Amino acid sequence: MKFLTSLVLALGLVGTAFAAPSKIADISHQELSAALAAKTVTVLDVNGSESFAEGRIPGSIDFIAQQKKIAALLPKDKKALVVAYCGNEYCSAYLSAATVAMELGYTNVKHYSPGIDGWKKSGGKLEKS
Repeated sequence: MKFLTSLVLALGLVGTAFAAPSKIADISHQELSAALAAKTVTVLDVNGSESFAEGRIPGSIDFIAQQKKIAALLPKDKKALVVAYCGNEYCSAYLSAATVAMELGYTNVKHYSPGIDGWKKSGGKLEKS
């Protein structure tokens, strides 16, 4: 019985080690604004297509609508900055886009934690469809 318990525990730890990270490094509003101005960032909006059409960070990709072809939309350079965001600091949907980017080999993936709500509150310009 001890062996079985140890085996189950060990397998659980191995699964945890290979699971996607639960926290991605944050990027500040100033850093994201600067990267947008320099055109050195790819931004993934994970708020859904309706929200995306109503207003998004300029240049963002609608991750939900484009998920199947996201690999073709991301930069060829795997070290390029990729930023994912969703609604606000309480939203964790961004993690799906960040995880996909990391699984595709991107090494500079960040999270804009204020989300679209924080972008609007900070006076950031919106792009609409």
